[in-house]
Amino acid sequence: MSSQTQTALKKIDKRVVVIGIILIAMLMAFPLFVVEDSEFGGSDGAGSEAITAIAPDYDSEWISNWWQPPGGETESALFALQAAIGGILIGYALGYLRGRQKGQKMTVEANSDSGAQG
Repeated sequence: MSSQTQTALKKIDKRVVVIGIILIAMLMAFPLFVVEDSEFGGSDGAGSEAITAIAPDYDSEWISNWWQPPGGETESALFALQAAIGGILIGYALGYLRGRQKGQKMTVEANSDSGAQG
């Protein structure tokens, strides 16, 4: 592939990524503008309500937290830390896989170049 073709593909890829990010942001913001006077709750609350509706006499005291964070700020900080660690691990894994793919491609190209010269 020529360098001009590769440059054109990189430009197209960047445009597609930017358009994709904009579309995702719009999709995420859409419910905030369309649904008025609504409260978006988490799955914990919905699950508790569903269990109560299905089995009102269900006793959830058989399980409890072994540690309770001292405040809501601590809980939020721990959640943010968990999200950051997960993002780092996913980013590392994707970078590793991409690097491995590039390394294999470079090895194949090097082998084909040495085979053509020999």
